Amino acid sequence: MTSPRRALILIDVQQQYFGGPLEIQYPPHQESLPTIARAVDAATAAGIPIAVIQHSAGVGAPAFAPGTPEFDLHPEIERRKTAAWKPVVKQYGSVYAGTDLATWLREHDVDTVTLVGYMTNNCVLASAVEAELLGFSTEVLSDATGAISLANDAGFADAKTVHTTLLTLLNSNWAAVADTAAWIEALDSRQALTRSDLGSSAVAGSQLVPQA
Repeated sequence: MTSPRRALILIDVQQQYFGGPLEIQYPPHQESLPTIARAVDAATAAGIPIAVIQHSAGVGAPAFAPGTPEFDLHPEIERRKTAAWKPVVKQYGSVYAGTDLATWLREHDVDTVTLVGYMTNNCVLASAVEAELLGFSTEVLSDATGAISLANDAGFADAKTVHTTLLTLLNSNWAAVADTAAWIEALDSRQALTRSDLGSSAVAGSQLVPQA
């Protein structure tokens, strides 16, 4: 098996997610942000490409409005940013939609993208799914991402349920999910992360369902 040719993708680590109704709740950002920074430092030391993504809803929008403090990257990311990083501003959930990120990744001979940042229930999910069509393998770091609680006409799910359910879903088909420590170990050894598949996940799931 060939070694993965990785890039680290920092999704929307913007001030918008550190207060207000979109504040990341699980894992709490007080835990996930230092872990994201740890992944950045490991990627920098390994010399793998880094792309930094910011979401824009347009000037004057109630959230993610360019020119507002909430649009800015968190200082822990901003101070690590270098001229070598690929900056991307997106308007959709997926980091690939309407951007040149896929082209940049191919120019850098990347075949595996590692996703960290926010939110698991929106941009991480959308990006992992679209990567399948684009031909990129995806890794998601469970402790360097985060979700919020959700409620609407379809129901309610607390942030922990949202996060853990979506990571289980992603690991069943679209991504290899691991914590940052395991990813750094795989990065150092130039190995791929282990992942499940839909069939194995279905069998294991069926064995955990209580029998009537």
